[in-house]
Amino acid sequence: MTLFFPSHRRTGSAVTSNVVTMTTSASAATASEGAIRVGAVTDRLVDANEQYAAAFTDPGMDARPVLHVAVVACMDARLDLHAALGLELGDCHTIRNAGGVVTDDVIRSLTISQRKLGTRSVVLIHHTGCGLEAITEDFRTELEMEVGQRPAWAVESFRDVDQDVRQSMQRVRTNPFLLHTDDVRGFVFDVKTGLLREVDPA
Repeated sequence: MTLFFPSHRRTGSAVTSNVVTMTTSASAATASEGAIRVGAVTDRLVDANEQYAAAFTDPGMDARPVLHVAVVACMDARLDLHAALGLELGDCHTIRNAGGVVTDDVIRSLTISQRKLGTRSVVLIHHTGCGLEAITEDFRTELEMEVGQRPAWAVESFRDVDQDVRQSMQRVRTNPFLLHTDDVRGFVFDVKTGLLREVDPA
């Protein structure tokens, strides 16, 4: 599916308009990478924010999530977490990264979420067709060959999505910094059906 978004640029007192062609990740790439002007996507986001802010009213919410839950999920653009889980603004903390794996930085966020902002439950969500199933730790070597420095972080790639969810649950449940590890559940989101499938931790 190809989307067309107007991009407005101000030059002095004049306003010019260009059409930006964007191909979504869910469709086959038909346009060349050069079809999108550098900065056009960010311009679109800024324009959208201006419209959002014009109608914005401070909801008067506290920073503490209403449902006392933190959701850790993959950054994949196909996952609309709030819609998929029936969540509203202010309901949860959402922590996302490549793969939705529990890394040191996720533990950092969960620790702050629990100890300073009152969350108790943790929901972990991987998904079908994840990009981390298609790469390996060799990616770090490739980067080292390209830039002359090996990344300190691990790719955290995996072949068995269920097993990686189990590993993520175990990492949360055994971490000494987390106060609440009794309600930790893991799921796989099916990008074709929109359904969650719970993973047995055993």
